[in-house]
Amino acid sequence: MTAVPEHPYDTDIAPAAALMADPTRAAILRALLPDRPLAAGELARMAGVSAATASFHLAKLLDGGMIAVARQGRHRYYRLAGHEVATAIEALGLISPALPVRSLRQSREAAALAQARTCYDHLAGRAGVELLDAMLRRRYLTQEPSGRTGWADTPAARFEVTGAGAKALSSFGVDAGEVRRSRRHFAGACIDWTQRRWHLNGALGAAITSRLFELGWIDRGQGKTARRRSVCVTPAGLEGLACTFGVDLP
Repeated sequence: MTAVPEHPYDTDIAPAAALMADPTRAAILRALLPDRPLAAGELARMAGVSAATASFHLAKLLDGGMIAVARQGRHRYYRLAGHEVATAIEALGLISPALPVRSLRQSREAAALAQARTCYDHLAGRAGVELLDAMLRRRYLTQEPSGRTGWADTPAARFEVTGAGAKALSSFGVDAGEVRRSRRHFAGACIDWTQRRWHLNGALGAAITSRLFELGWIDRGQGKTARRRSVCVTPAGLEGLACTFGVDLP
């Protein structure tokens, strides 16, 4: 009798790739990247399709495990199934052709996304990249290469919080020890598709971003489409990020 191996032989990426390949489903997944639940009607408007068409594609995404749904009274609200889905979507952006800017509105949205946005539940864009750089520069974090390589052959990183970093985070309102007890990986890096540099992800990245929202240092954009992902660094945020982490943003 042949023994069953402990570890999987490989992964079948074709079903997930096929789900993401449809333009309507791709638009729905992008709309859900900010990790905020949205109703089917709103997703239909954002994808530019009818309610019936959106329902068809939402069912496909649910069956494929890409999204989750929660009921609230008579309404159903959808969100990504987890940060792994968001990571896969962001990674595809690195190897996908850029869409040309065709209007002033699109130009403003592109600039807002590049400056500061959420990558699922952690800070991305220039603000996210500068935050990670500043924390490494101040030795709040130390890098532990994983042995894999990433953008421009830079070792893919995992990070540990130093003693000085733990104190800085505590004064900021984040308990690194408590964050570490999360079942999610503690602190790693995503390649930012607009900056082509690393920003902080994992449980620590999510905790810092949540605290930035609580303090009013970052705020959601007010637009109807792409600006849902963008965030604005407020005047208090510019001062706070500079004083707490040494982040220099214009």
